[in-house]
Amino acid sequence: MVISVAAGPKGMFRGQFEHAMDGKGRVALPSRYRDALARSGDERLIVTRGLGAPCLDVFPMKRWEELEARVAELPRFDANVVKLRRLYVSAAVECELDAQGRLLVPPSLRELAKLEKGVMWAGMIEKAELWAADEWARANAETVVDAAFLHALGAELKL
Repeated sequence: MVISVAAGPKGMFRGQFEHAMDGKGRVALPSRYRDALARSGDERLIVTRGLGAPCLDVFPMKRWEELEARVAELPRFDANVVKLRRLYVSAAVECELDAQGRLLVPPSLRELAKLEKGVMWAGMIEKAELWAADEWARANAETVVDAAFLHALGAELKL
């Protein structure tokens, strides 16, 4: 089921897509995401643990390399930078899509994100998040929409 769709060169990942993960841990990348990756000329992906949410972050290789370059410039002995590298960078796994456009999610990352059968892809512009469908529903049900926050954000973005 497609909830919203679009993909473009700057915002490669948009929309929410429900998919099923098979018993081997393979899940199809939404076709709109695959098309955007194909247009970029590099179909490699980096999958790592989500920060602050029970999901996985999925980056196109170019965006991940840009992130790594920024992290490499941070003070290497800063305790927070060390934690970021240990939790986020060291968990990263390079993945390629198979001929059917599926991504094989490593078992350790599947376990971290509680991924089983039903999954949800959520586009986050330069990356996608991969959620267990029930965790996605729970996270969205717990999100309180703060009108003042939305108004301030809209003003900041000049919407």
